[in-house]
Amino acid sequence: MEIAILLLVAAAIFITRAVKVVPQQTAWVVERLGKYQATLAPGLNILVPFIDRVAYKHSLKEIPLDVPSQVCITRDNTQLQVDGILYFQVTDPMRASYGSSNYIMAVTQLAQTSLRSVIGKLELDKTFEERDMINASVVSAIDEAALNWGVKVLRYEIKDLTPPAEILRAMQAQITAEREKRALIAASEGKRQEQINLAEGARAAFIAKSEGEKQAQINNAQGEAAAITSVADATAGAIERIAAAIRQPGGEQAVQLKVAERAVDAYGKVAADATTTLIVPGNMTEVSALIASAMKMVNTGKAGA
Repeated sequence: MEIAILLLVAAAIFITRAVKVVPQQTAWVVERLGKYQATLAPGLNILVPFIDRVAYKHSLKEIPLDVPSQVCITRDNTQLQVDGILYFQVTDPMRASYGSSNYIMAVTQLAQTSLRSVIGKLELDKTFEERDMINASVVSAIDEAALNWGVKVLRYEIKDLTPPAEILRAMQAQITAEREKRALIAASEGKRQEQINLAEGARAAFIAKSEGEKQAQINNAQGEAAAITSVADATAGAIERIAAAIRQPGGEQAVQLKVAERAVDAYGKVAADATTTLIVPGNMTEVSALIASAMKMVNTGKAGA
């Protein structure tokens, strides 16, 4: 009975040492008598008991590694407190086991030294503007060395850049001054545009006013010309009608009568004026002579027509 129990225990130990189940995204490194033998893939694996042993177990997942905060000096001798996070992945379990005694510490130290080197080449203002370049430079520097450790560096991200307090105050004052400058420039541009708009409005109003005055003068001139033309046409029509009336039978007698009436009216107006001295012709035949002269002028005009 005791022998059966011993055999059962030995079989259990044998199976435990011989059968290995490797989880997904995990790699186990097997040594045989102290020498690298194989890397076990996920699933069921069979080992030689007491000869083979699992020496290292590695996760093949992406690993985030917090890089401790450190002080970096920029090109213009300004101290910066910088911390970041590194993402890497084990790609070669054998090299990760034998390439470095502690690849995590090696990657961390290399990330810190690479970061100090990159920031030392930049001025303070550029460090805030060139984060992507800094991250890419750190990844490139680490990845080349990490190949010997069986590690692939995927990316590096700066979490925080903290300059000294006095630098922060100076930067804040610079930002405030820049914003005030932009505000003054915007206000002056607004005033300039306002003056331009007012000048253009005054110019347009003056042009519109002068155009209106010009049109008014043209309209007045055209109205006066039309009035003169109408008066001339009316006068010409009246003269033509008078001339036609004179040529009718009895027309000359009517003219003589009209001239005589005008002469008598003229004498009457002169006599009514107290300040005018009236000289009456001694012989009234002179009046007849005056009428005869007027008629002669009328006949001369008709003959000329």
